[in-house]
This record gives sequence, structure tokens and C-alpha cells, in this order.
Amino acid sequence: MSPTAFPAGPEHGHVTFLGAGPGDPGLLTLRAVEALSHADVLVAEHDVLDVIRTHARQGVSVVPTEAVSSPDALPGAPQLTVVDGASTPAVPPAAAPDAAHLVMEAARGGRRVVRAVAGDPGLDTDAAEEMLACAAAGVPFEVVPGVATATGVPAYAGVPLRDAHGADVRFVDARTATDRCWTEVGASDGTVVVSTSLDSVAAAAAELVSAGRKPDTPLTVTVAGTTTRQRTWAATLGTIAQTLKQAKVLPSPEGGRPVIAVVGERSAAARRDQLSWFESKPLFGWKVLVPRTKEQAASLSDQLRSYGAVPHEVPTIAVEPPRTPQQMERAVKGLVTGRYEWIAFTSVNAVKAVREKFEEYGLDARAFAGIKVAAVGEQTASALIAFGVKPDLVPSGEQSAAGLLEDWPPYDPVFDPIDRVFLPRADIATETLVAGLIELGWEVDDVTAYRTVRASPPPADTREAIKGGGFDAVLFTSSSTVRNLVGIAGKPHNVTVIACIGPATAKTAEEHGLRVDVMAPEPSVHKLAEALAAFGMKRRASALEAGDPVTRPSERRPGARRRRTTT
Repeated sequence: MSPTAFPAGPEHGHVTFLGAGPGDPGLLTLRAVEALSHADVLVAEHDVLDVIRTHARQGVSVVPTEAVSSPDALPGAPQLTVVDGASTPAVPPAAAPDAAHLVMEAARGGRRVVRAVAGDPGLDTDAAEEMLACAAAGVPFEVVPGVATATGVPAYAGVPLRDAHGADVRFVDARTATDRCWTEVGASDGTVVVSTSLDSVAAAAAELVSAGRKPDTPLTVTVAGTTTRQRTWAATLGTIAQTLKQAKVLPSPEGGRPVIAVVGERSAAARRDQLSWFESKPLFGWKVLVPRTKEQAASLSDQLRSYGAVPHEVPTIAVEPPRTPQQMERAVKGLVTGRYEWIAFTSVNAVKAVREKFEEYGLDARAFAGIKVAAVGEQTASALIAFGVKPDLVPSGEQSAAGLLEDWPPYDPVFDPIDRVFLPRADIATETLVAGLIELGWEVDDVTAYRTVRASPPPADTREAIKGGGFDAVLFTSSSTVRNLVGIAGKPHNVTVIACIGPATAKTAEEHGLRVDVMAPEPSVHKLAEALAAFGMKRRASALEAGDPVTRPSERRPGARRRRTTT
């Protein structure tokens, strides 16, 4: 019987011990995602929940419990949290003296429990004790391995643990390592992977030197590995303390943060300069403001993440139904009765408005049979495809009303039995497209499908980040996004890189006192993201060439001059 088909008993339920990896949600295995989608209860530390919760069943809610850890747990052990669909704790805190009891109580009543841990259950945690407790209580369980922190973090830091010559690799937890352990790894010339905390790195290095390792042995230290907060320092066993001090990393109130240190020739700085693929992404760690709704920004945000950025979506407009819906109702009925030859969608919101009206009437994509469909650009086309409609016309060049008109065929009474086009749009004018279609011989029903209004202001912390320089860049995709963002949240700080989709948007930004740094080579949101990435890459290369540390724009000194650079 496959793990997927493992039945949950009516009394004992079933527990999946799941490795969530070192921090990057993309490192979850396919089996992990499958187990999460079927779980009734999640038991995990708060940081792990951030990685796994998007794959849990819809409607789950977070219920914090008291700290539950075994008496032998290390100081500062993470606090466990229970998530279940009933919005109630799977077990009262008083009934859960340790994690094992919490897991077993959660499994009662036939529920499927996922006990998620950081890294891998067999290497990064003492989950074996919880598994033994389940076995003793007759609770069936399975194990879904994850990417271990000790191997995943060095891979993201550009530090291979082995090469063509092979190597002895040792793993050490500095918090529990004995004198014998230090002596053994000190006598070895292999690679040592040390799990420790930021303020204990120097002590671990001293232990290795005392045990026989040479002070000039290369060393890398990585904090927040596999996430966009990752940072790596290269030094030697003898210089790491000074390196962290010069970098102003220590002393710090966050000195207890866990780190992975790799000791050995394979962690040498010269090798890492060539192999550091993650931290060298063009927008690594950049917090980028995307003034669009989550639906509009989905593919754009994914693209930004591929460049290492952390996108933050802030809607600047809200979409509302038209004040008088009768015109839209007549047009949708006209689609069904054969009134139109074409329907032209100029935005994702227009697709959404028509789809909602279809659902209101009990219609689906089949109602488009026999009607030609046009989309103004790739994003609108994607929204149509998600609706089950493949557009017949998408601009081959510029993704705009003008680009759509360039490819739109003129009306031909021989081949076109109907001469009418349905144009569902916002309550703002579309004269360019309407005039162009009329010139091509078409009759146009220009129908208000939805209204756009200025969105509500974002949360106070977001507004402060915008005005205070907390964002590294902002992408403006239209003049209205400039006006609306400034109106609801204030003007972005001078250190923030301003990227605009075209000259008109750039002009509006400059009229609002913003210095435009990046402009897309053509009016496409994806070309805009590419242009920002190219800007980030040039900025990084300039810093390295000058021998300066690579920093994000938000890390610049207040008042530092910025030169205008258009990409």
C-alpha cells in the first residue's frame, strides 16, 4: 500500500512526520505537498508554518498553544503551533506536556496529522522520539524526508561539500558536541559542517583550532540559508571573529540566530565567488513594491522572485460593478443570441467582470462558441485561458490598444456575417480602440463592465516603509498607479529605485517629484521586470568592481546622492 493510501484509523488516526526543508518553500517535495493537502491538523513551529501553510487545505486557521517541548529540549526550542480546520486547538496546552503527546492527541478521532519540522526529520531534529511514542501508543505514522539544513544551506551558499576528489564530510551540532567529537573532527582533514548560532561561531572555530585544525583553514558562515534573507561570510578559522565584527554583524541582539558553518578547502572564497548562484541573483533580497492586486500581479511577482526579489503587492485601485448594470446584461445576452462577431478584452478585470456575469446567468465558456475573442496582452490572454477560452487574437507587437489595432482585421462583408464588436471595459474612456475599430469598418458596443475606484490605503507599516525607504524598488505599470499610490500611501522615499513601464508613466512619476531610474524597453510588465533586473545586475557589478560591499538600495546611507540611470 502506498503512503498516499495509508488509512487513518477511527481511533488513532495517522501521523506524517514531514521535513519542510531549510526555509525555501520551493524545496518542499511533491510527497510533502500531497500530505499537506490531505491533513486535518498541522503541528509545527511558527517558522515552519510559513513554509507549509499555503499547501494546507483551504480554510485552516492558526491556533497558538503554550510552549510544548520535552524536558530535555535545548534552551530556546521553538514554540509549537497547532493548525486545524475547526479553528480550535487539537489538544489543550495542559494536556500536552511535550510534542509527542501533542501529536498523538491531535491524531485521536481518526484525524490525519502532519508534524512538520525544519530541514529533515531524521537529521535536523529529534523527531525519532516522537515516532517512538507514536509506535508505543499504536498510532500509525509515516516519514516524508526533507532537504536537510546541513546540506541545503551550503548548496545555496555556493559551497559544495564534495568534489571530484571526494572528501570525508562530518556533521557537528555545536550545541551538543562533546570534547571527543571536537577532537575527532579536529584530527580530520575533511569537510566539517557545523550547526551553531551566530554568536557561537567564533567559539566553534576555536574548538576546531584547539583540536588540531590550522587557523588558516577556510570557513564560510551562512545565516537564514535558502531564503532571500540569506547572507554568507567567508573567512578562516582564525579570522572569523574579526570578520563578523568588521561586518558589524556582532555583537547583535540577534546573535542567537542559527547558522551553518562549513570548514574546509571547498569553502574557500575563490571557489565561492564562482559558485555563489543564489546570493548573486540580480535583485537578491530586494523588497519590491508592486502596486497591483494579487490576481494582476501573480505572474509578475513570480518573475521578480526568480530574480531573488521579495515582491509586496499593494492594490492601488479597487474594482466595483457598474452603477447601471442593464447595459452589461443586454450585451451578455447578445453574446448568446449571436449579436457579435468579436469580443475584445482590454484587461484582466474585464475578463473577470464578464465571467462573473456568465456565472450569474448559469453560463460558461461554451457561450463563446462561434465568437472571435481578442485579448490586449499576455496577462489578459492568460485570464481567458483560465476561463476556458483561447483568444483568437493577441497583439504580436506592442501589448496595448494600439498594438491590438495593428493586428485587427478590417470588416469584410463577404467573410464576416456580423459587423459588431462587444467591448467590455472600465468606466474610463477607450477612444483609441473604439475609433480604430470604427475606422476598420466595425460597429462597436462600448459597454461599461466595471468601475475602477481608488483603493483603500495599505496598512500603516506599509505606508511607513514606502515613505521611509523600506522598499528597494517600486514598479509603476501606468500613470494611474503613480497617482493612486501617492494618493493612498505617500511618495516613495528618495532611495527607492523607480521603474516605469513607459514614457507616459515616467512623465507622471516625474510630475510627482520622483526620479525615474528604470524604464521598460517596451510597454510590458515582464519587460519592466527584466529591465529592473538588468539595473540590479549593473549595480551589483559596479559595487564589486569598486571593491565595495553589495548592498540593497534601502541600505544606502540617508542623504546619499543617486544618479539617474535609464535602462
